[in-house]
Amino acid sequence: MKLVTAIIQPVSLDDVQRALIRYGVKGMTVSEVSGYARQRGHREMYRGEAITVDFILKVKLEILCEDSEAESLLTIIADAARSGKFIPSAELADRRRRASLPPAPAQTPARPAQAARDAAAVAGLRHGGADARALPRPAGAVAFGAPAWAEEKGAEPTPAVAEAPAGMSGMAAAVPAVVPAAAEAAPAAAPAPVPNKGDNAWVMICAALVILMSIPGLALFYGGLVRSKNMLSVLMQVFTVFSLITVLWVVYGYSAAFTEGNAFFGTLDKLFLKGITPESVGATFSKGVVISELIFVIFQGAFAAITCGLIVGAFAERAKFAAILVFMIIWFTLSYIPMAHMVWYWAGPDAYVDAAAAEAAGKTAGFLFQKGALDFAGGTVVHINAAIAGLVGAYMIGKRSGLGNVSMAPHSLTFTMIGASLLWFGWFGFNAGSALEASGGAALAMVNTWVATASAALSWMFAEWIIKGKPSMLGATSGAVAGLVAITPAAGFVGVMGAIIIGLLAGVVCLWGVNGLKKLLGADDSLDVFGVHGVGGILGAVLTGVFADPALGGTGVYDYVANAVGAYDMTAQVISQLWGVGTVIVWSGVVSVVAYKLVDIVIGLRVPEEEEREGLDLTSHGESAYHH
Repeated sequence: MKLVTAIIQPVSLDDVQRALIRYGVKGMTVSEVSGYARQRGHREMYRGEAITVDFILKVKLEILCEDSEAESLLTIIADAARSGKFIPSAELADRRRRASLPPAPAQTPARPAQAARDAAAVAGLRHGGADARALPRPAGAVAFGAPAWAEEKGAEPTPAVAEAPAGMSGMAAAVPAVVPAAAEAAPAAAPAPVPNKGDNAWVMICAALVILMSIPGLALFYGGLVRSKNMLSVLMQVFTVFSLITVLWVVYGYSAAFTEGNAFFGTLDKLFLKGITPESVGATFSKGVVISELIFVIFQGAFAAITCGLIVGAFAERAKFAAILVFMIIWFTLSYIPMAHMVWYWAGPDAYVDAAAAEAAGKTAGFLFQKGALDFAGGTVVHINAAIAGLVGAYMIGKRSGLGNVSMAPHSLTFTMIGASLLWFGWFGFNAGSALEASGGAALAMVNTWVATASAALSWMFAEWIIKGKPSMLGATSGAVAGLVAITPAAGFVGVMGAIIIGLLAGVVCLWGVNGLKKLLGADDSLDVFGVHGVGGILGAVLTGVFADPALGGTGVYDYVANAVGAYDMTAQVISQLWGVGTVIVWSGVVSVVAYKLVDIVIGLRVPEEEEREGLDLTSHGESAYHH
């Protein structure tokens, strides 16, 4: 009997394992090792600085086999590891003797802390981080934050050295390590992590779903709620705002939101996506797991675009088109970008190697991230943020002409239902995609989005049925959107039963928001942006702190230093959530007041009353949605 041992790159493990299984190997042992070596020409970057990496993380694969099978197994391993070269152990030993070289140093198990440091170095982290206490990890995904991008290209794979020493026993399965061709006795540095094609594909699909929920989803939902003479204007506003923010996101938005600056803004280091290439990768919410940075750019850009699109519903049917566009530029720059940075910017999981590193990383994270606020997919950044801007706009632009005397009923609940359905469909990308991996965390977020929405649609409908005597299509669709909003910050943090409760509460509370609260506020929020997105977002954000508790079926808070879920303090977490809610209300409110006032002075916010009565389709765009 012989024990076949191979040291290979971790990324080759799956291929090697499949090849051995096809050959008929039934038992293996896998263990992590680290090799002391320096690869010629290899450079690791951490926070923009070159660092020295001596110990390179590898995987050791061991298989006990018959003597006659040893060489075959070694060949299979070498081929599967894509080394392109196989060196029999006897030849290797002969080379060493002729070169008067001592045997290669034995591989030693990596210390956990050192292994984490190696992973962080390989990731090429540039960003700051946050308090690990505030990082829940639902089934492979954690909080929704900015990945730590690795801009250095990894070294090319190098030949593997495989040996089959006789007289050893044991069973093993692992990942082989690599050695450079020029220095076979020394293991090579493991290449930078490469994106998993499944994760990449998943997030790309989710980004497309978020775009679908914007155009046409949100546009049709809003368009059906206005009068027919304003249908086209709403479609135009949502479509154009989406396009405008998309361009601004690429020009400066992404850089300002997801680079290390201060607690409120990033920098312009990636202006016009400078330095981002198809090879650029970023960390997800699992250590050592990455996706392509360009995918993260479009995914987050779609979030920014739909957030601004939500605002137009609050002052639909009376605002100047040019005023809307200018306001969006100002608000996007001064409210959306800093809120995204405050809530979602952090260093990524690989920065959390020990308590000292976590503390240092925490000081460079976004303000609300440091406060421990949880927002899986945008309860604060998207919904409350947009709702406050919409409410301020409703006050400052004023009420629609004829309100209370003229019918303002939706002209097409058919379009509204289609739009709501597209929102529900696209929201799976919104929430489940925020896991940034095709993981169990994504599955949890997807199921929670599914059931919370259904629960809210039912609770709104039945409550309305009881109060008004009849269930309505408008009520059911509004309830569904309320459920989508409320579950957004909680999607990856709460259990399924928690999601159902959040949905049931959202339907009833948001029904009050568009009726009782709306009357109390006295603002003409045309399409109930605040009543649904504001009230639902606040409710969901606070309840995230409650139902994330593992005792209530939640995922708890993940400690990346201990690599385990830590003790959960519900009171402390709810306080952190209130920090998020309060900050976004004040921040968005102040920015919105200033932005509307500036636009009003320069352009004017409102169309003339005659144009409003005729309808914005013809007066603002010279077109009509319908010809009849």
